[in-house]
Amino acid sequence: MDNMDIMILKSLRKNARLTASAMSEEIGLSVSAVIERIKKLENSGIIKGYTIDVDQAKMGNTMVALMDVSLKHPDYYDGFVELVKENDSIEACYYQTGEFDFVLRIVTDNTEGLDNVYKVIKGYEGVANTETHIVLRTIKEETAIV
Repeated sequence: MDNMDIMILKSLRKNARLTASAMSEEIGLSVSAVIERIKKLENSGIIKGYTIDVDQAKMGNTMVALMDVSLKHPDYYDGFVELVKENDSIEACYYQTGEFDFVLRIVTDNTEGLDNVYKVIKGYEGVANTETHIVLRTIKEETAIV
């Protein structure tokens, strides 16, 4: 991967619907070279897919929280991961080092929705401890391309 591939990825991050022609003008490569490079990025798995960026607030989902979760024992890992995957309000889950085993990003419409997720997580028998933080404002949220 070289600087041209990085430029293509950054262009697609801004607008995944950008045409190869427009991207060609933006980064100074021929249209066919842009198409070929995108196909290589897709085939190599660097580009995993294309998606939309939804404005959660405009959808009515104004409650964002980060929840730290620690498990009683590693034996509960697989069950907890399945529980998280099944919950549509959990936007992201990271397995981490430190005092807590996981951090969850929860997006919901109000405090009642957050409480529902909280009850599901706390109700899982393998959960030892949680700590929840309400997000006041998102300063930066984008896929890193370095």
